[in-house]
Amino acid sequence: MLRENEIARLVLDVAFKLHRQYGPGLFESVYEEIFCYELAKLGIDFKRQHPIPLMHETIRLEAGYRADLIIENKVIVELKSVEKLADIHFKQVLTYLRLANLRLGMLINFNTVYLKDGIHRIANNLPS
Repeated sequence: MLRENEIARLVLDVAFKLHRQYGPGLFESVYEEIFCYELAKLGIDFKRQHPIPLMHETIRLEAGYRADLIIENKVIVELKSVEKLADIHFKQVLTYLRLANLRLGMLINFNTVYLKDGIHRIANNLPS
């Protein structure tokens, strides 16, 4: 069973492979499709466009929140292809982590010259 940091390393390997091959400029949906293909080749369990419900007291709200990827039921990955990440992108991932009761999220913006500038780890009570 993979731990969060091991999953993060696999995610980074796939992201760098895709960025080296295709660079910036593709639609987010294209990166997601190829990302999922690569994860499947590695035998990694993932859920794509997975709904994240919101529990309010005794009601479950299917509020339309969807994580791009949840990998091994442990790590949320949000893929972007935007000119610049906004604060709301980071808050979105943290909210998803809290609602899903997960500890690690990765926000990856492929629309950068150097992918390292587009990779962000977001922790939710993840021990070091």
